[in-house]
Amino acid sequence: MKWGVLPTFPGTGEDGVVRAPTLEELAPEGHDLAADPHSVHAALRAGGPVHRVHVPGSGDAWLVVTREAVRAALTDPRLRNDIRHSATWETDGGHAVGRNMLQSDPPHHTRLRRLVAGHFTPGRIAGLRPGIERVARELLARLPRPGTADLVSGYALPLPVTVICDLLGVPEADRAAFHTWSNELVMPTGAEAAAASAAALTDYLTELIAEKARTPDGSLLADLTTAAGPPGAGNGLTPEELLGMAFLLLVAGHETTVDLISATAHSLLTHPDQLALLRADPTLTGGAIEESLRFNSPVHAGAFRFAAEPLELAGTRVDAGDAVLVSLAAASRDPLAFPDPDRFDITRRPQGHLAFGHGAHHCLGAPLARAEATVALRLLLERHPTLTLATDPASLTWRTSTLLRGLTALPVHLG
Repeated sequence: MKWGVLPTFPGTGEDGVVRAPTLEELAPEGHDLAADPHSVHAALRAGGPVHRVHVPGSGDAWLVVTREAVRAALTDPRLRNDIRHSATWETDGGHAVGRNMLQSDPPHHTRLRRLVAGHFTPGRIAGLRPGIERVARELLARLPRPGTADLVSGYALPLPVTVICDLLGVPEADRAAFHTWSNELVMPTGAEAAAASAAALTDYLTELIAEKARTPDGSLLADLTTAAGPPGAGNGLTPEELLGMAFLLLVAGHETTVDLISATAHSLLTHPDQLALLRADPTLTGGAIEESLRFNSPVHAGAFRFAAEPLELAGTRVDAGDAVLVSLAAASRDPLAFPDPDRFDITRRPQGHLAFGHGAHHCLGAPLARAEATVALRLLLERHPTLTLATDPASLTWRTSTLLRGLTALPVHLG
């Protein structure tokens, strides 16, 4: 199959029902979709902004792949985040942990977001920067110098885990187990494992919340447990909302940043001309982070949205109850918005990538993610100015799910 020419697909599922093709089925035989989803996205964009695809475990959905159509979908009030608008919804399948902002729509979403927004302003995040730098320096000091190390497990992972757990008040002894549960939920290895992790994380967070209520410690989670006022009055959370808020802040607060830090290092190490530019001019660090967000979006796609009523999206009819999946990764490589989009260029002028989403659900933690990634990259290159990749880039493994994409490991020579 040539790129830009999509096949017809008379496929059926295990139950014999005709379904749309998966992205894997649209790719050429032998193509590694996890390593390179962008070629498939480009082929889809060539055929139009919206396509019917099958998402394993979730069913058929409308996949949106151009920047203009993605922005339109993310701001269309007829597309809702609450799964109860789905035509196929029956239960949450045992995978939901409370009710959180990502699963909510205005005005409910607005109230929940307002309760925590003040903790993630640029000013608040600036106050966290010395702590982020301290954690980064401690982690770098543990790496061999010189020597070889995995940059994911040794640096990109523990940095954001430590920062968000410190902020929320998760005890250090519990953090490894917390990350294991979290990783299974965002990158599930199977339905049973995901359900078990959801149950374990629910039990853990329920007990942690109760502990913070009994003994407030100044953490963000403790502040949320003591918020005064009845739910719906502008402050206060129901027990289910508090559980969902804790889950979302802890999981979203580190999973994507792990992938951002490691993907940025990977892009620089596989584009030596850009790494040389950054080494010569460290003021380009912010630009490198923004280009990495565009070039390898850690959030592969936004959360599913569901049509609350029939609508037309970029010329495609969407029926009430249909699922819509917006591809942030495809939108951020749209050639109509980003000239030469498959070129990694840290001097590229910001042009509005969609790595953090758009509209009411624009990522609340974007300032924190940017701060962590900027600190991580700057201090890494300061301590290891001759950093190089320790393996063939083609041998690297990318973990992927419907929503996220990132490296499983990144072996490097520290120099």
